[in-house]
Amino acid sequence: MAQEEMQFQAEVSRLLDIVAHSLYSEKEIFLRELISNASDACDRLRYAALTQPELMGEDGSFAIRLKADPGAKTLTIADNGIGMGRQDLIDNLGTIARSGTAAFVEQLESKPEGTSLIGQFGVGFYSAFMVAKQVEVSTRKAGEAEGWRWTSDGQGAFSVAEDGEAPAHGTRIVLHLRDGDEEYLDPMRIRQIVATYSDHIAVPVILESRKEDEPDQTLNAASALWTRPKSEITEEQYKEFYHHVGHTFDEPWLRLHFKAEGVLEYTGLLFIPSTKPFDLFHPDRKTGIKLYVKRVFITDDCSELLPSYLRFLRGIVDTEDLPLNVSRELLQNNPRLAKIRSALVKRVLGELKKKAAKAPEEYATFWNTFGAVFKEGLYEDQAQRDTLIELARFRSTAGEGLVSLADYVARMKPGQDAIYTITGGDPEALAKSPQIEGFVAKGVEVLLLSDPVDDFWLTAVPDYDAKPFKSVTRGGADLDKVAKPEGEEESDTEKSEDSSPALDALIAFVKLTLKDAVKDVRPSGRLTSSPVCLVADEGDMDMHLERLLKQQNQLERSSARILEINPDHALIKALSDQVGKDGAGGVLEDAAWLLLDQALVMEGEPLPDAAAFSRRLSALVERGLVSGG
Repeated sequence: MAQEEMQFQAEVSRLLDIVAHSLYSEKEIFLRELISNASDACDRLRYAALTQPELMGEDGSFAIRLKADPGAKTLTIADNGIGMGRQDLIDNLGTIARSGTAAFVEQLESKPEGTSLIGQFGVGFYSAFMVAKQVEVSTRKAGEAEGWRWTSDGQGAFSVAEDGEAPAHGTRIVLHLRDGDEEYLDPMRIRQIVATYSDHIAVPVILESRKEDEPDQTLNAASALWTRPKSEITEEQYKEFYHHVGHTFDEPWLRLHFKAEGVLEYTGLLFIPSTKPFDLFHPDRKTGIKLYVKRVFITDDCSELLPSYLRFLRGIVDTEDLPLNVSRELLQNNPRLAKIRSALVKRVLGELKKKAAKAPEEYATFWNTFGAVFKEGLYEDQAQRDTLIELARFRSTAGEGLVSLADYVARMKPGQDAIYTITGGDPEALAKSPQIEGFVAKGVEVLLLSDPVDDFWLTAVPDYDAKPFKSVTRGGADLDKVAKPEGEEESDTEKSEDSSPALDALIAFVKLTLKDAVKDVRPSGRLTSSPVCLVADEGDMDMHLERLLKQQNQLERSSARILEINPDHALIKALSDQVGKDGAGGVLEDAAWLLLDQALVMEGEPLPDAAAFSRRLSALVERGLVSGG
């Protein structure tokens, strides 16, 4: 087959331009990324050869070989792993077939130093262009006859052609180094990079000697890091293993290295990142844990190992208790794996409980990073719900920091019998919502829940410590049961059990005017400074949840809401005084609709008739009613 010229996917071209022109200071990570990819390729062939031993050919063991040629200014990285076919080359090196690619590249374009993210996004191969002006990839997929060559200068195009000199199986990458990057041909420099970043690789990394009378050198320990005693592993080695297994560059926030013995034997080396993985909210919700059996890589897509709400974890689990040729179907229904999963969840949550108790500020950092994902477990994992709810943290009207539910209950006011919540998209906006004014005035704490999952876990968790969760946007406020803060007097409205005749007349007029646009109109016990607000009836769906379902086309129509009015507000008093006066009907009718429009605006809802709103507002201002004229 003749050589084919192809164009990179648009996002790849943009990414390569960023990488090639980046001032990223740690160029040496290109070698770490290529060695890491080679190690993964060996792992995949080792697993495939369990059921198809002929794929290994005459190779008895795996190795990653490095060769530096100062005369040609080339550095070669070769492995005898699974290799790639023609379509693999096009798919893996010509495109980035992942959701969110465009947004990822835009992030890099806005922050060029962000090229350190490329490994995290699974495109570490492209780091080669930080040091290479041209890259040649010669490869043959295990079990296939044809070999292939991929070549590119990273300028927007690449070529693919048959290659009769490709390895028997595996991949050979030749980097033609740029001027000024010859340091990566120095054996001492190569040894230093491998020792720093790749000592944990379980496959030998071998530097070929330039002299016939000198032996090749193995540069790494070439044993699975998780099998070594903890006392023999340095913090730097742990960190670099995390970088390898997580394809990321940040520092791990927490590490768990353990060995379970007894009925089940398995080893775990798990990390919680300090920054969000880029695909954290990808619809696939894949976990980031690799499964090994007796040190043999099985899969990096094992959702049976951890629940999806812990998908931010990175690391490996290696067990002695599964067959090496375990199938996808066996993984899905394996009772031993289910027991390992249960034990892993308990161990992770136990470590988080220790952190929360001993280092609350550090735990707050974790929660701000992963709390929105972690709370999915409140909805999905009934078995661990009690532990999860103890670990949950929230923002509230009590202050800037995070609070636990235990903190909240300990601060509940005399007469308060519920945990009050409000859900929405922005904590700062929620803190200014009119629905919470009365609660704040009485010193009643309200949880400000701004993650989309909050609306859903609240439907699955009815209470905490026998205290029900209650939305401040639904039903009666029940604030009359709660004592006022010491030294504050009750308002005139609170002292009077019956509303005034003028207020009753205004409420009746507003009801008659608005008709089916609202479910009811009534005086409010929750408003202090705003004139009106909308609330859901006691048995109706929470307002924010209804809005979310409508946005996702899971709900056709909105429920009619209750319009609450503040009897103490100057505007409401002025309107009450106008009821029954000659010629006031038109003014009051406009005012009734404006009150509803104002309540909708405060809820972030669109106005049903913006032109009518503008006309009524202009007319009302012109009449001077608001100013008392």
